[in-house]
Amino acid sequence: MRAVIIEQFGEPKDVLVAGERPLPEPGPGEVRIATALAPIHNHDLAIIRGVYGYRPELPAVPGTEAVGRIDALGPEVTGFEIGQRVTVSGVQGAWAEFFVAKAGGVVPVLDSVSDETASQLLAMPLSALMLLEDLQVEAGQWIAVNAANGAVGRLVNLLARERGVHVLNLVRSPAAVESLQALGFEQALDIESPDWQQRAAELTGGAPVVRAVDQVGGRAAGDLLSLLGARGELISFGALSGQPLILDPGPIIFKQAVVKGFWGSKRAEEIGASERRRLIGELIGLAARGVLKLGVESTYPLDEAAEAAAASERPGRNAKIALSAAPLGG
Repeated sequence: MRAVIIEQFGEPKDVLVAGERPLPEPGPGEVRIATALAPIHNHDLAIIRGVYGYRPELPAVPGTEAVGRIDALGPEVTGFEIGQRVTVSGVQGAWAEFFVAKAGGVVPVLDSVSDETASQLLAMPLSALMLLEDLQVEAGQWIAVNAANGAVGRLVNLLARERGVHVLNLVRSPAAVESLQALGFEQALDIESPDWQQRAAELTGGAPVVRAVDQVGGRAAGDLLSLLGARGELISFGALSGQPLILDPGPIIFKQAVVKGFWGSKRAEEIGASERRRLIGELIGLAARGVLKLGVESTYPLDEAAEAAAASERPGRNAKIALSAAPLGG
């Protein structure tokens, strides 16, 4: 089968190559899935660089989430059938024509849900939903998120709106503000504007920001800390800048603020199967109703994975880049 392969860790544009790999056979409790569409996530790129929370054994096939159809059932698998359309995340090897996954993590998906949405239905949406639940905010309260025009920021907005929670969105350009407002997320600020903090107070009507989600690191985390109210919490969710958090101890001390991290993969393990099913059921319901729609900006064949990875990191992107195992246009 064709697959994307890394033989060493490094910059995705330098180490991603396409090649032939043996067709994987599902073991007990596993299914083999014929890949239809697989998104490129930031954590996929971190794994390729060797800077994520784990390193796969090399050579490795990257890719942690995909939608496709079940191609083969391993021993002891029940409740699924060949040809069934499914989505799955938290796997290894999805950037290939076929990959195997534990049957317990595979989620059937209706044909009415597009490949673009189904391929990204679990990893980022589930992380965003778990994050929102962990924040323990109530309807009418305010949270803030930076890099808000990215996938996680848009998801947090959508899910928060379903709960009546207000979101203050921080971005770095007027175009990003317009992009969010076009989606109906009106409370958006360009932090390159000199009066953005004053504007933040106006948008919230002086109400405290009780939680702030940092996806950037560096000084951007300090900007969020400055917005927090007393006893607020700053959650480190990502590090798009590649920089360590730069935080003024004054606001931490005098606001008695809490700074903590959030790792979606670990939280998914910790909450248990029953809670995961409840949250996934909520996401599937939102997708089936057309409330949760996840777009793909561009789709690349497996042979162009290096170019696709580079495209996924270009500024100004408003949707995911994805890989297709099927010949494009064919």
